[in-house]
Amino acid sequence: MDFSVLPPINAALNATAIALLVAGRRFARRGEIDRHRSTMLSAFGVSSLFLILYLGHKVSRNFENTTFNVEGWAKTAYLVLLGSHVLLAMSVPVLAFLLVRLGLKDERERHRRIARVGWLIWIYVSVTGVLIYLLLYPFNPAPIVAR
Repeated sequence: MDFSVLPPINAALNATAIALLVAGRRFARRGEIDRHRSTMLSAFGVSSLFLILYLGHKVSRNFENTTFNVEGWAKTAYLVLLGSHVLLAMSVPVLAFLLVRLGLKDERERHRRIARVGWLIWIYVSVTGVLIYLLLYPFNPAPIVAR
């Protein structure tokens, strides 16, 4: 299998998760619990597929990183974005699994309390995931060549 096709697929999965997370939150606020539940389970599924494919891509490349070919303030801004994304991304599987479990058990108050923070983290990680893809692939300048 050609694993080089995975980054755009993963970005599309993150973009899909963003749409599902926004819709799911809207349904919850409207009190449309059945629609909220199915939408958020879909977001969980899409994010889980992303994680599997992301790890598959990393393993296929022996955990080699793609370099963002800029210097100065742009590199610093990118590294801050990447660092915050990676640190928060580590919590998403745990938070998402916990929120799904609480939601399915109908523990609404605890679910709401955790979702106030968990949703923000999950949406941030999904949005920054798409931004990082765009920076590393279609908008990444050619490598800087030393003379």
